[in-house]
Amino acid sequence: MDVTALDHLARRARALAETGGRRVLGIAGPPGAGKSTLAARLADRLDGLAVLVPMDGFHLAQAELERLGRAGRKGAPDTFDAAGYAALLVRLRAAEPGTTVYAPAFDRTLEEPVAGSVPVPPEVPLVITEGNYLLHDEGPWSAVLPLLDEAWYLDLAPTRRVPRLVARHVHFGKSEEQARRWVNDSDEANARLVERGRGRAHLVVRGE
Repeated sequence: MDVTALDHLARRARALAETGGRRVLGIAGPPGAGKSTLAARLADRLDGLAVLVPMDGFHLAQAELERLGRAGRKGAPDTFDAAGYAALLVRLRAAEPGTTVYAPAFDRTLEEPVAGSVPVPPEVPLVITEGNYLLHDEGPWSAVLPLLDEAWYLDLAPTRRVPRLVARHVHFGKSEEQARRWVNDSDEANARLVERGRGRAHLVVRGE
């Protein structure tokens, strides 16, 4: 994303942070669109006014996915604790003086969620959260969008996303063949589901 576009988004996020009280900005989009990168760059530009809380911290643990028979679909909507994520957003919106809220994160080297990884102090006015299903409207995911003051959809063409996803899976241990099969069978199926929520976003951002 060029500097001009990032500057514009940072100004919009800063304006949200400066409205008073705690605000939550959500960045949704398909796998590989660059959500975590954009969210981190925005947080860096806001000079302490924002904390990044990823949705991926609510992945179910691998052992639980295996127990449920869902390990082969890791990343699908029912492989997350969606209700737990929504409950955290409720708590984050109601910042309590003197109370730091701790959010989970996802460790890609372990391929596991890690509790208590992200401290959110009460004085920070903006929480930036990112993930695939912030605009999803089925089951417990439907509770998420009403908890966001703004929801952005990061759009990136599959010709750019797919090679990035394959490279990511290879980097974290899959063979090239395994990575391509996982992207085709899992990630792109999830991407089609995520795209259905595009029209519910307040802003569509063109990725690069």
